[in-house]
Amino acid sequence: MSDILAGPPEPREQIAGLTFALLLVDPDLVIREVNPAAENLLGRSSRRLIGKKLLDILVFAEQRIVERLVAQEESQLVARGLALQVDDRAMTINLTVSAVSSRPGWRVVTLSDAGQGDRLGDEDRASGLRGPAILAHEIKNPLSAIRGAAQLVSRKLEEKDRALTGLIADEVDRIAQLIDRMQRLGREQPEPVSPFNLHAAIHRACDTVVAASSSPVPIREEFDPSLPPVLANEGALVQVLINLLSNARDACEGQDQPEIVVRTRFVSGLVMNVIRLGRPVKLPIEVQVSDNGPGIDPALRDHIFEPFVSSKKNGQGLGLALVHKLVRDMDGRISHERDEDGGWTHFRVHLPMAK
Repeated sequence: MSDILAGPPEPREQIAGLTFALLLVDPDLVIREVNPAAENLLGRSSRRLIGKKLLDILVFAEQRIVERLVAQEESQLVARGLALQVDDRAMTINLTVSAVSSRPGWRVVTLSDAGQGDRLGDEDRASGLRGPAILAHEIKNPLSAIRGAAQLVSRKLEEKDRALTGLIADEVDRIAQLIDRMQRLGREQPEPVSPFNLHAAIHRACDTVVAASSSPVPIREEFDPSLPPVLANEGALVQVLINLLSNARDACEGQDQPEIVVRTRFVSGLVMNVIRLGRPVKLPIEVQVSDNGPGIDPALRDHIFEPFVSSKKNGQGLGLALVHKLVRDMDGRISHERDEDGGWTHFRVHLPMAK
C-alpha cells in the first residue's frame, strides 16, 4: 500500500527499467544519457558512453542510415535488421530515432538486438518441422524391415560375402540416427526445466567432447563463479554444449594453435518475449563458446540455425537446428557472431535464472 501511495516511478526510474537500449543525444549527436540496457548491449559503462559522438560508438554498415541520422531532426526513423559494429563486435540491431518535441535537435535513440528474434517466427519454424518429423516416423518402419532382411540374408552367406549385408545394416543405422534427429526437431512438448549449476553442465559437455576426440583441442574456461543456478533442462543443455563444442573443435582443428574458450557471465538487460508463455522472460545467464577457426561461410551465417544448412563437407545441417530448438524450448536464446579482426567465432546462449 505504501508503494501505491508513493506514486508512480520517476521518469529516470522508468527509463532504467526498459529492456531495450535507450540513448539521449543532443543536436551535435553527442550522447547525453544512457540506460542500463544500453550499457549492456554496447558493452560499455555510462561513463565511457556519455560525452562521446554517437557515430563514433555506433558504426553502421549502411551509409544511408548515417546520412539520415545526421540530416533528420524532427522526423522519426525506424529500421530493422541493421548491421552494426561496436568496438570489435558485429551485431544486427533494430533502430528507432525520435525527436524530442520540446527540445529542437535533441533525439532519443533506441536499439534492440535483432538476434532475439520474433518468437512467433520460431513457432512458425517449429510448425514447419512437424511435417518432416511425421514423415520420419513413417520411414522408420520399412527401415527396420530392411535391416532385419539384411540380417537374415547374412546368415545364409559365407563370411567373405557378408560385407555387403553389413554395409546395408550400417547405412540403415545411419539413416535411422538422422531420422531420430529430425523427430527431435519436430517434437512439440519441451523438456521440463529445473534449477542446476551451469558450470557442472559445462564440465560434463567438455569431458564428453574431449573423450570423443582423437586429437583434443585445448578448452580454456573463463567462468563467473558467482553465477546463480540456471533454470533449464540439464540434459538438453549438455547436448547443446556438446554440439557447440564439437563444432568449435572441428572448426579450429586446422589452425596452428587451435583453441576453444568457454565463458560465463551475468547480463542484466536481456529479455525475450515468449509468446508461448504470454510474457517476457529475463535471460541474465550467458554461456559463450568461442573458437579461433576460420568461421562460417558469410553466405550461410544468416541461415545456420535452419534445418539442412551446413558449412561442413558432409554435414547434415541438423546439429545447429536442434541446438536452436533445445534452447528455444528452455525459453532461451542463441546467437552467432564473427569477430573478423580478432579471428574468433562466438556462439552465445542466454538462459533464465532460477528464482
